[in-house]
Amino acid sequence: MNSASSGPGWAESVSASPSTAAAWSDACRIEDLALLHSEFADYSQALELDEAWPVRWTTTWKFGQTSITSPVSDLDKVDLRRSVPVRRFTWRMDQFHRPGLEYLMATDRHHGFESHEEERLLLVADFAAGLVEALCQPFRLRFLSGGKTIRHIPDFLLVTESGLFLIDVRPADRIKPEDALKFAAAAETALVAGWQYGVVAGWREYVWTNVDALSAERRPLPDVLGIQDELRKVVAQGPLPFGELVEHCRIPAIGRAHAIHLLWHRHLGLDLSGPFGDASLVRLAPQQHHRELPR
Repeated sequence: MNSASSGPGWAESVSASPSTAAAWSDACRIEDLALLHSEFADYSQALELDEAWPVRWTTTWKFGQTSITSPVSDLDKVDLRRSVPVRRFTWRMDQFHRPGLEYLMATDRHHGFESHEEERLLLVADFAAGLVEALCQPFRLRFLSGGKTIRHIPDFLLVTESGLFLIDVRPADRIKPEDALKFAAAAETALVAGWQYGVVAGWREYVWTNVDALSAERRPLPDVLGIQDELRKVVAQGPLPFGELVEHCRIPAIGRAHAIHLLWHRHLGLDLSGPFGDASLVRLAPQQHHRELPR
């Protein structure tokens, strides 16, 4: 497989609850911000997981107009770079869900989603996942349970700097037993492939509104006045409230835009545990957290 290998640092798929501890934006990962549902784990007992299951279970990937089916045991042979969504996104006036396209800085193109929850996942992943690639509806999994063949299409496969992260997105109150069974099967598939798996059931308090606010300045922002260096020098003395930081700039209104730009790209860090505003504490991010600023 032409992708990064999985590595340490990815949290286990366990339930999370909101925390008041500081969550610095420059250091956070997607699993630090998401509420990961884990109650599907008990449903693995209903799966047919004998010694030959990685051969009997299959995945179907789409490459252009061609579909290729292979055993789960051969996932390391899939060329992710050539794959396209295994299921087409559809738009109708009377449909219940809300599909659309979300632009990601990490890939410099739009990616499909089928609901508001999936759209939020894409934006947070662009911010916090160390994203290299995002594959929407990546493959169709065919697995066995109780003598029956069941099919499931995971929502996303994220290729990140730390490895591969297979994700389903579903609010906790909408997870039915048949969904939990499919999530358990997806988790087993990810495990045998060496991927991380998670079911994103929501976000910690303030995460979504904060990330949405920071995304307003994620695109290239020319710094002809040298405002970004001013911001770095001021905050290098120690963390400051956002409003106080931008007031140290020659033109505070421009300083606000550049500060948010630096926050998105992790040159500055923001405490995400509270709502973003002038009182939000901002710090200078360590060099290893920086992302290249877009030109």
